[in-house]
Amino acid sequence: MLYILSALLAAYLLGSIPTALWVGRWFFQLADIREHGSGNAGATNTFRVLGKKAGTFVLLFDAFKGFAAAYFLPNWLLAQQAIAPGNLFYFRLACGILAVVGHIYPVLAQFRGGKGVATILGMMLAIAPPTVGVALLVFLAVLGTTRYVSLSSMSAGVAFAFLQLLPAFRPASSLQIWFGFLLAAMLIYTHRANIGRLRAGTESRVPLWGKR
Repeated sequence: MLYILSALLAAYLLGSIPTALWVGRWFFQLADIREHGSGNAGATNTFRVLGKKAGTFVLLFDAFKGFAAAYFLPNWLLAQQAIAPGNLFYFRLACGILAVVGHIYPVLAQFRGGKGVATILGMMLAIAPPTVGVALLVFLAVLGTTRYVSLSSMSAGVAFAFLQLLPAFRPASSLQIWFGFLLAAMLIYTHRANIGRLRAGTESRVPLWGKR
């Protein structure tokens, strides 16, 4: 039980690492990136405020948080014989969810984090790589067409959920299907302000070929 509690706590703390906030402070002398751009501590706002290099790093590290929590921590529990092999999937979900919660509500940044898109990406990459690959193609297609990151993220989340209903992507556990729809709903919920701006025509587009 001590191993399990330690892994769950580590997953939340790993997700709580405020990558965008720390990159802004340490490398750009920016006190709080949440006071600029969209006011969000995520990769998209980092791209917007600090440029492509910083944004790419934040995106990759935030995705790594989700992947590490959902892959390495449950495997460590298995190696310590703290969980049975048949329960590995459930602990991948549990640790991944806690990392996403940590990213959205980080204890290391006054519980004001990002929307969790990159961390969800990393988490699901550890659980369902082929389905994530197709969902990423949906993200890129929508982004290339509209240049709205918010719309692209929500589209990819919904695509992931429905892809799991197809025979080629259907997971062994029905719980993963329900979880996919839960993730899609959570992405839509965390983007509710963006949805309002999309409807009003005031949502910011990202420059795909800019110099920054």
